Amino acid sequence: MAQKVVVIFSGGMDSFTVLNKAHREGYELYALSFDYGQRHKKELVYAAKVCEELGIHHKVVDISAINQLIGNSSLTSQDIDVAEGHYAAENMKNTVVPNRNMILLSMAVGYAVSLGASKVYYGAHSGDHNIYPDCRPEFVIKMNEVCAIANYEPVEIVSPYLNVSKIAILTDGLAMGLDYSQTWTCYNGRDKACGQCGACNERLEAFAENGVTDPLPYE
Repeated sequence: MAQKVVVIFSGGMDSFTVLNKAHREGYELYALSFDYGQRHKKELVYAAKVCEELGIHHKVVDISAINQLIGNSSLTSQDIDVAEGHYAAENMKNTVVPNRNMILLSMAVGYAVSLGASKVYYGAHSGDHNIYPDCRPEFVIKMNEVCAIANYEPVEIVSPYLNVSKIAILTDGLAMGLDYSQTWTCYNGRDKACGQCGACNERLEAFAENGVTDPLPYE
């Protein structure tokens, strides 16, 4: 019987690559997506379609009530414009949702314990380290220490791309023959990707560095 694992699957490039990587390793996958009130909720539609095509168990959990406690992020507030430019820019800090990954990982670990799954996969990578504190290696190390003792059943947090860039993630995904038209990255959840926000900039850079054209349509 295949080992059960939970994959936090946003519907974006990174988690899409992680999901497919785990799928090819032969695990019994349980994909978990979160509606946390993000303006780019469109990514959840992409996530659902991918899981349906791969025949993967998929849950979408509405946790948007957390926005009563957590604010001041352009990803969850319609009153704050999404910053444009590269992730290295100081203005990208307005895309930080405080404690987001700690919240999501905690729930994913609880789900894993209830399923009898031993691992939770998520798609943190080195491009996130400067701007998102809960994507840094030291955060993942400490979360692993906590998740080893938080329940009677230890759960490992696995982030296979933690120390590489989105460019390298895409390189790996292209080598697997993955179709990135099945992913959504743009922080503005409009009909087409904006091409201006930090997420779009990093995605376009990854495709350019790999010498491949991004299959998503842009404004």
